[in-house]
Amino acid sequence: MHGLFTYLDDNPSRRPEPRFHELSHGESFLAMLNSDRFTGEGFFVMDEPEAGLSFHAQLALVGALIQLVSQPGVQVLIATHSPVVASLPGALILEFDEDGIHERAWDDLDVVDHHRRFLEAPERYLRHLRY
Repeated sequence: MHGLFTYLDDNPSRRPEPRFHELSHGESFLAMLNSDRFTGEGFFVMDEPEAGLSFHAQLALVGALIQLVSQPGVQVLIATHSPVVASLPGALILEFDEDGIHERAWDDLDVVDHHRRFLEAPERYLRHLRY
């Protein structure tokens, strides 16, 4: 993100933008999504946009993505390990595993299952850690 924000500083938009380097990771990412850079038709590719975002910031990200994809002519491709980001309403979800690529419902994703089981009983997972 540092490299991207440096690029944005060096290539300013027509409208004033926040100084991305002065914001937290989550604040800067959401500010960028709400900028002119994400308006109009386009195909936007995001690789783990949730990285470094808190739970609440991930929810805000999903809200921004809902607004983004509601625009005509906009498509978004997201690689994620986040069950929160994967919950984007109306998303076509493809899961990659050792057998290939499979269309999945959100509720059937491995990452959703793992998070649910961890939250139900963290000790089942923590007991296997060595420290």
